Parts: sequence; C-alpha cells; structure tokens
Amino acid sequence: MLKLSIYQSNGENELFVNRAPEQLTPISAELPVNTVTIDEQEAYQVMDGFGASFTDSAAYLIHQVLDEEQRRELMIRLFDSNKGIGLSVLRNPMGASDYARKIYSYNDMPENETDLELEQFSIAHDEEDIIPLLQEAVKLNPEVKLMASPWSPPGWMKTSGHMIGGELKKEYYQVYAEYFVRYIKAYASHDLPIYAVTPQNEALFVPGHYPGMLMLPEAQSDFIKNYLKPGFISNQIDTKILCYDHNWDRPDYPLTVFEQAHDEVDGVAWHWYGGVPSAQSDVLNAFPTKEVHFTEGSGGEWIPAFEPAFSNVMRTGIEILRNHSKSFVLWNMALDEHNGPTVPGFGESTCRGIVLVNQQTRELTYTLDYYALAHFSKFVRPKAVRIASSSYDNIRSVAFKNTDGTIAIILFNDSEQAGNVDLKLQEESVLSFQLEPKSAMTVFIRR
Repeated sequence: MLKLSIYQSNGENELFVNRAPEQLTPISAELPVNTVTIDEQEAYQVMDGFGASFTDSAAYLIHQVLDEEQRRELMIRLFDSNKGIGLSVLRNPMGASDYARKIYSYNDMPENETDLELEQFSIAHDEEDIIPLLQEAVKLNPEVKLMASPWSPPGWMKTSGHMIGGELKKEYYQVYAEYFVRYIKAYASHDLPIYAVTPQNEALFVPGHYPGMLMLPEAQSDFIKNYLKPGFISNQIDTKILCYDHNWDRPDYPLTVFEQAHDEVDGVAWHWYGGVPSAQSDVLNAFPTKEVHFTEGSGGEWIPAFEPAFSNVMRTGIEILRNHSKSFVLWNMALDEHNGPTVPGFGESTCRGIVLVNQQTRELTYTLDYYALAHFSKFVRPKAVRIASSSYDNIRSVAFKNTDGTIAIILFNDSEQAGNVDLKLQEESVLSFQLEPKSAMTVFIRR
C-alpha cells in the first residue's frame, strides 16, 4: 500500500500546508483531466540538492544580529531534513560580492604592490561569521556540498588595479590558480571540503559599483586548461570546475569552454537573469558528459506581488530541474529590512533573501523563497534521481526517486483557473484532485 504525504501552497497566504488526501478538492466533471504519469524506468540526472549562499551580508545577519536561540532555530529549519527543509548545497562568494559590508579579497595589498608568493593570503575574514555557519550547516546535514565563486580576484591581479572592473592580467594566471588552491586548502583545514568552484561569477557582466570582472570564454578556457586544473592535479585536489556561471542567454560561452578546455572542465553553472532554461539542455545535448548546475537566482522587488514572485520560483525551479540541473541554488540566505547590507556605493537593493533579519528589531521572517524551496528540498534528497513525469503548460511537474525508494512529485498549476490532475505511478492511479490556480503541491510517496 502506498502512503502519501501532501504539502500545498496556494500562492496567497497559505504556505506549505500539510494536507490529507480527503482534504483535497475532488476533480470537476466540467474541466479536462491532466494525467501526470510517473515512470520510474526513465531516469535522468542525480541530484546534489538545493540551497542558497552565505554571502558576507547573510552570514553577518545570521551570526551576529540574531541571538543564539534564533540562530539555532533558523539553522535547524534550513538544514535539518526532518525538522527543517534539508538544504544541501551552499554556493559562497570567494571574497566580496555585491552583498558584503566592505570590498575585500583574501589577498588585499596596498596600491601598486603585489604578492606573487601569496604570503599575505588569509581567509581570516571568513572565520568570523561564514565558516562557523558552514560548520554548523554540515553538522546538521552531513550531505551539504560547498561551492565557491569569486566575484573578483584581488585588485592587484587585474587591469583595473581594483576589485571593481577590469580583467585578469595574463601574467597573473598562475598566481590566481594558486589563489584557488590556497582557498580550498584553507577551507579543508576547517573540515570544509569544497565540492566545486567556478573561475568567475557572471563572467560577461562588469558592474561599475561592486566587485566583478570580464572573463571572455577564450580566457576562461586558457585559465582552466593550463593553470587551474594543473594546479588542482599537482595538489591532489578533486574539486570540480564548472565554467561560465552566468545567464541562459549565452550558451555559446560554455560551448566554447567545453570545446577548448575539454576534460579539464566538469560542467557548467547557470543563472536565471536572462534567456530560458532550455539552454541547459541544448548545451548538454552537445556535451552529454558534462554536468549541469544552477547556481544563482534571486527573487526581488522587480516581481513585487506575492503570487507572481512565488509562482516564478516554482515555475522556474521545475523547468531548471526538467532541464537536467543537479542543483537549484537561490541567492542570499538572509537579507535585512533594506535588502542589504550591500557594499558601499551600491545604491538601492531590490533582492530578497531566503529569510529576512530586521537589524532594528532583530525579528526573523521566513520569506516566500523559503517555502518555495521547501517544496523541493525537503523531499528530494541528495543522490535522488529525476524520473520521467508528464508536464503541461498549465500543470507543470517534476519527479524524483530517492535512494530509499520514496518518490517526490512537485506540481505547479501555472494557469489562472483550477486544473484537474490524475496522478499515476506506472499507469496506476495514485491520486485525483483539483489543483488551485497558481498553487504548488508536493506529493511524497512511501511504499
């Protein structure tokens, strides 16, 4: 006999509510039936998991602004798979991003000075807030995987002489590869292995007011093939290297890196700020041995109303996963009442965190992103395999089989009216119901 757990969010004011099958609305004879068939025999990617980023800002808010009891409760609700939502992938900036209280790298030098031997290299900044939180996350969920991405090398390595703007100077490719090696070793000394890195966050975007750098695909290919990967090999580092780390609208970038760097690069990382998720599948079809990861997508005030914002995470998350991604990682784990802190000179921030930490009142609020992630992360555990499921323009679905044999099906009604759903497992009807408009549901099946 199958045992069902059903969690539903209606996109308005009820988020992640546990439902009994008899509480669901019966199908209507006046509406067509959308048959969603789950086929365990057709398997796709193996999952690493779901998560967000402990940016400098997020780590500060959680580690210093919240009190110990609040922080403990939050970390359990983030990372414990029974008492919380079981997040299992963390992608952190290597140095300052736009969401940091100051601009910093791990090897800052006075103007016009260099440090070719990296004698001043230090991750002391991260030891204050970021590393303690990462260690607590791994303790709560030993399956947590850590990814890392630089927004910029140290300024002295760049044509701009600053962490803002510019490109990496060719003469510093070798020392920058060593910078990655030092970072990975330093984190390993805190029992925090780095699962994957990307050479550059958003390599085709050069912001004018926070750290960033242009890294064209030919330069990234050269850096990975001739410097970064050899550095990993000589230091017996098995950290994966993912290229690109940018939007769906430039699939030519990872295609170029795969063509030029070949076996030295393990996969591609994507963001959602341009293009469509099917780009992930297009690149995978050209290079079927490469991994697909989704490493950054932020919600924010550009989609201000609750329902469109919640719907965007559910809709896009399902399509990211149906297009072969092994991970689904949002952006800041926490932001404050002003959507910050941000680096000085950043201006107004419109991003949204997984939680909101009010610096004035110290109140902790779980945002819609937390509950949207829960529909995936609580039930799709690391090493789960995506299996085939019917999906439509109005009723979207994605399904997974966990290592213990349990099955999770995430459904989203992307239309403006209720839809009839007949959920089948290997052609046997499991559940029939109406799914409310702009409503998400996760059905968890135990045998």
